[in-house]
Amino acid sequence: MNQHLLMIEDDARLAQMVSTYLTQSGYEVTLAGDAAIGLASLQLRHPDLVILDLMLPDMDGLEVCRQIRAMQGSLARTPILMLTAKGDPMDRIIGLEMGGDDYLPKPFEPRELLARVRAVLRRQTEPVSAEVGRLRFGSLEIDQDARTVQISGQVCDLTSYQFDLLVILAERAGRVLTRDQIMEAVRGREHDAFDRSIDVHMGRIRALIEADPKNPKRILTVRGVGYVFARQQN
Repeated sequence: MNQHLLMIEDDARLAQMVSTYLTQSGYEVTLAGDAAIGLASLQLRHPDLVILDLMLPDMDGLEVCRQIRAMQGSLARTPILMLTAKGDPMDRIIGLEMGGDDYLPKPFEPRELLARVRAVLRRQTEPVSAEVGRLRFGSLEIDQDARTVQISGQVCDLTSYQFDLLVILAERAGRVLTRDQIMEAVRGREHDAFDRSIDVHMGRIRALIEADPKNPKRILTVRGVGYVFARQQN
């Protein structure tokens, strides 16, 4: 059975073009021209992924995202790929913080949209961790019980504090965390973090887990906000 996509987009011409392209690529596509129809379709059809425009005529797309994440059961976990015409980094950051799985600024190439749809759906079928107490991201494995971090089987020598920082990020992979949120989470683990620099520790962690610490792929900096741990890694 083909995977089912729900596209909530008020630009009928764009929606039809994307629908045709994705259908030709093997997906079943339902179109909704506004938020109300989209939310109703979501609950009726239970799609595998939602493509959500952030600028809708009847409701802000971020509010649609929030409502989806507040639903019951599996609907709340429906992957969301956000489309934005603004190109404003803050909109994208807020969208990811509210539970979006990826974003794509307009205008975009249909091939890029298809690639992102496939990537998001692939992440849903490849769980980050198949074992209790273990988090896996590509070649990176975090064993919370043994408090060890390995990359391709090689142990990374993190301090206890750095390990806790890494776990805080990894448990919230794909979500942007402010420095205050990270500090609060560390404090919840009974560390006295207020005399420490989060940025310094992030630099030291990157030196241990990144192939190129100056061009990080695992722990990403969101300027003026904080950090996000990449869900998709090699």
